[in-house]
Amino acid sequence: MLELSPKTNLLEQKSYKYALQDVPDPNLYRDLYNYTEVPRVSFNHRRVPMGMPSEIWITDTTFRDGQQSREPYSVREIVDLYRLMSRLGGPYGIIRQTEFFVYSQKDRDAIEQCQALGLRFPEITTWIRATKEDFALVRDLGIRETGILVSCSDYHIFRKLKMTRKQAMDQYLGAVACAFEAGVMPRCHLEDITRADFYGFVVPFVNELMKMSRDAGIPVRIRACDTMGYGVPYTEVALPRSVPGIIYGLQHYSDVPSEMLEWHGHNDFYKAVANASTAWLYGASAVNCSLLGIGERTGNVPLEAMVMEYASLRGSMDGMDPTVITEIGEYYRKELHYDIPPMTPFVGRYFNVTRAGIHADGLMKDEEIYNIFDTERLLHRKPSVLLGKTSGLAGIAYWINENYGLPESEHLQKNDPLVVKMKEWIDAEYAGGRQTALGTAELEKQIEEFSGGKYKRL
Repeated sequence: MLELSPKTNLLEQKSYKYALQDVPDPNLYRDLYNYTEVPRVSFNHRRVPMGMPSEIWITDTTFRDGQQSREPYSVREIVDLYRLMSRLGGPYGIIRQTEFFVYSQKDRDAIEQCQALGLRFPEITTWIRATKEDFALVRDLGIRETGILVSCSDYHIFRKLKMTRKQAMDQYLGAVACAFEAGVMPRCHLEDITRADFYGFVVPFVNELMKMSRDAGIPVRIRACDTMGYGVPYTEVALPRSVPGIIYGLQHYSDVPSEMLEWHGHNDFYKAVANASTAWLYGASAVNCSLLGIGERTGNVPLEAMVMEYASLRGSMDGMDPTVITEIGEYYRKELHYDIPPMTPFVGRYFNVTRAGIHADGLMKDEEIYNIFDTERLLHRKPSVLLGKTSGLAGIAYWINENYGLPESEHLQKNDPLVVKMKEWIDAEYAGGRQTALGTAELEKQIEEFSGGKYKRL
């Protein structure tokens, strides 16, 4: 049967109707995941077309998945971070939603205090157990949308739930019916989709969800969850690991519209950001993230990374305020005492700091040579140098100029006597066996001494 596709405006075959394959034994994809070796990537050389939606956005799981790998946030901390997130996302809601637990009184207090701020974005959603009581609780809190867990790989269906595929599907569809009955929009978290039988379970299940949605007149959001970070962004990769294939398949074979399609990834194999960007490129409107990427095991997609990816792909921040990223990093350091690795992009102490003398020499001549973009304008973070045994004269001069905030007319050059003296002192320190980095206080002490008090400790 041929139908004119509203997506491509081309005649397409619509005879691909996938039925549930209720197999007696689980399909664990042992050729890909044999557990004793690094998972393999299989190629089938099938290409699917890119299809970025007309509108893309970011959703957040800081207060849900982000709390599963660190001590829980207090109510005050959640409210503070929610306010910062709203400022970062801007008036157009590029950071569209954030999800909360509702299990405890503290969870509910945090929701109510965030609601009281009256901020339009990010919209508050929840994540609950699929019970009538929890759906009623969400409704009574005035929450429009909630996430529910619908694990879709045979690892979970057979080994964790101890069910058949048919039993799991029936249970999941029953939970969605309860959400509809409560008047709540369900967001179905397809856990472990990169180890799931895509055509034998995922597509038939999502087809049933879409049918229920049409019959009820209530939207259903589909969150494709790369729970173990197995997804890969390459073209021509075979399912179930292909991110392009998953997004294309959910759209093409299950008719999930882009605005109802969301990607949730983990960083176990360093592909979280690339996979999330790929999901955008191939048709998902939303990518799910957490602040600083904090989440289970190796973490989630860092929200601040996708702010930059959005700007890269769209050519505009569209109202987002990236300087808030620096404020968020400082909040984690000072208020939460969270140890951010210093080389972490955009929020680490040293993300735009160089130790190499030759790089510092370039910074002195033109910071654009060794800085990724105007970090002072976009993040309120000037490029800097860290002094050590490889800094060289240029690095020392640059550090003094920046540390003391000297106007350009007073900038020291690398042949300045003070710079030469500091270079001799640093060389002597490391020649004597020093292994540790040079601290700001001791550098300022030597500069004060060598300059005869002209440059005093700050």
